[in-house]
Amino acid sequence: MPRFEPHPDRRPAVITGASSGIGAATATALAAAGHPVVLAARRLDRLAELAAKLIAEGAEAIALPLDLADPASIDGFCEAAATAFGALDVVVSNAGEVVPFTALGADPDAFAASVHVNLLGAQRLAARLGPAMVERGHGDLVFVTSDVVVRPRTHMAAYVAAKSGLEGLCRAMQMELEGTGVRAGMVRPGPSSTEQGTTWSEETIHHVMPHWSAWGHLRHNGALRPSNVADAIVAMVSAPKGTHLSLIEVQPEAPVSETRTSS
Repeated sequence: MPRFEPHPDRRPAVITGASSGIGAATATALAAAGHPVVLAARRLDRLAELAAKLIAEGAEAIALPLDLADPASIDGFCEAAATAFGALDVVVSNAGEVVPFTALGADPDAFAASVHVNLLGAQRLAARLGPAMVERGHGDLVFVTSDVVVRPRTHMAAYVAAKSGLEGLCRAMQMELEGTGVRAGMVRPGPSSTEQGTTWSEETIHHVMPHWSAWGHLRHNGALRPSNVADAIVAMVSAPKGTHLSLIEVQPEAPVSETRTSS
């Protein structure tokens, strides 16, 4: 017997950045809730592996390549996704990259490329898929942002700028969509255990950490699991009609200290 049973509302969902971390966890969680899922990322081999696993568990799933820095890739992806599952009713814009750029030290072209992936690609995808939702009077656009929007970090200038812009985009979108039946929401994770940042060199990490510590960003070593953020995303899109979860911030809990457990 399949573990995943179809949801009665059958809301096909697109998840970008689904090859790992929060995206993969979100695709799994939405599939477990019974929704058909379109897995999107550049690493098609990883997507195919996850899609096969979900299908074996009874889900409807498909893996499609998507490069958010390439407008032609976005256009082709949107057409292929709609062909596979019909009207798309959930879009989780999660893909992103973190590069150790300072505001003045970054090469402007590299800075722009990072903003393109983290912000401009998300806008283009929403602009391609959102209007059909408005026509149907139903749908959810979810943008995974970051707590760097309210707690900026040094050596992440491009990421801070892009995620701040993404929240501004979503807030404007929320106003524009009011009364249409389409909801736009933000899920804002704190420090998370994902693959983002794992390509940074040891030298870069040792250089950056004292700066983050000086600004109070290393209060504890707790980190969110991808499933923690995925649960928030599922809660947002599952909110009943008439309810709009416009922003959910998820922070890791500090580990319980040994001194407290022994007292």
